Amino acid sequence: MKKAILIIILLVFVVAGFFGLRFYNKYFGNNVEKDGYVLIPHKANFNQILDSIAPYIKDRASFEAVAKDKGLAANFKAGRYHIQSGKGNTDLVNMIKAGNQTANSFRIGDFGDMYQMIGKVTKKTELDSLHFVNDLNVVAQEKGYKDIEDLKKYFFIDTYNFFWTVSPKEFFAKFEDQYNEFWTSERKNKEQQSGLSREQIYALASIVYKESGGKKDEMKTIAGLYLNRYRKGMKLQSDPTVIYAINKQTNFKEPIKRVLYKHLSTPSPYNTYANAGIPPGPICVVDKNSVDAVLNAENNNYIFMCADPARFGYHKFTASAEEHAVNAKAYQDWLNSKNIK
Repeated sequence: MKKAILIIILLVFVVAGFFGLRFYNKYFGNNVEKDGYVLIPHKANFNQILDSIAPYIKDRASFEAVAKDKGLAANFKAGRYHIQSGKGNTDLVNMIKAGNQTANSFRIGDFGDMYQMIGKVTKKTELDSLHFVNDLNVVAQEKGYKDIEDLKKYFFIDTYNFFWTVSPKEFFAKFEDQYNEFWTSERKNKEQQSGLSREQIYALASIVYKESGGKKDEMKTIAGLYLNRYRKGMKLQSDPTVIYAINKQTNFKEPIKRVLYKHLSTPSPYNTYANAGIPPGPICVVDKNSVDAVLNAENNNYIFMCADPARFGYHKFTASAEEHAVNAKAYQDWLNSKNIK
């Protein structure tokens, strides 16, 4: 009798253990076959969520059962989610219900215009570029600007993290906060001392950035040179402004490797060969160093600069027209030797 009771108890434990193990594996056991990311839009339905996750898990049926049991269909959050090895169905469902998505990194480079930038950025967002542009145009107009292009000064070259679901207003708000933090009282004092408007500072900073190729060690020298030209009433005659003027006309589809004489008359308010003064706005998104270079420009007497073929990416500076002519010829000869047209 006692033996029979022991057998029954043992059978109960075995059955309980079997179903307990099945329960544990279903809810908590590793169900991830491979790591990856899934994108769940705001308008996704339950089947779309299952289809997105299915390629990364071992057992779709068990995930579906747990997802239904935990009410995922009615309580999911849109986002970009990292499916990681070792995670169970409960982990995955709770992650999506809580909206614990993984941010994407965005590189903001020296984009010529905002449309270029948004076209790149929206490859990593739920919304398309048209939606982004339209919403940012509303932001610009609310701030008293004409359109999205006038927001260029709020952005700095760097790498940023955003969620896939970021809205245009949330996206801009991060850069506006950074812009406001950058303009400290010290920088505002230097702005007043410069005699330049904020728009002129950014326009010059964009020229400095393009002329320097982003190299910090020449920026203040270049800024001093262009301020010398500006204050003497000379045309700035910056090649990058000509390139920008041409690019604007072609939607940045025809890269210019070498500025030729025929390019110098390109009609555009940004062309500093055709127009005196500082352009009406920046010719690219800038970095913080280039703005600081304008605010802390080197006090020099340079008027001319020319690329130095012996030090790629750097320049020769001079106040002498004769010396500049020699430097310019050396550079042109180097271009011709490399068949750069």
